[in-house]
Amino acid sequence: MTPLLAWSIAGTLALYALAMAIGLARLMRGPSAQDRVLALDFIYVVGMLMMLALAVLYDSRMYFEGALLMVLFGFVGSVAMAKFLLRGEAIE
Repeated sequence: MTPLLAWSIAGTLALYALAMAIGLARLMRGPSAQDRVLALDFIYVVGMLMMLALAVLYDSRMYFEGALLMVLFGFVGSVAMAKFLLRGEAIE
């Protein structure tokens, strides 16, 4: 791995951490439940992107599998939360 790529990935991870902190602030401060759910979706997408950047940095397939699992569980959780907010029950 070239030093330019390593520095680029380090900068990307720092910016992703900043984005995650901003999303966490919205999650804590959100005026409505819908804002909080959207912030949580944003946080898990940024977490997935961080795992993909780490997979490139460490040249490991485990991070790719972890990112896939994170997105799958995040999507299912988002659908369940949206259904709960619309109807008041998550499981029919």
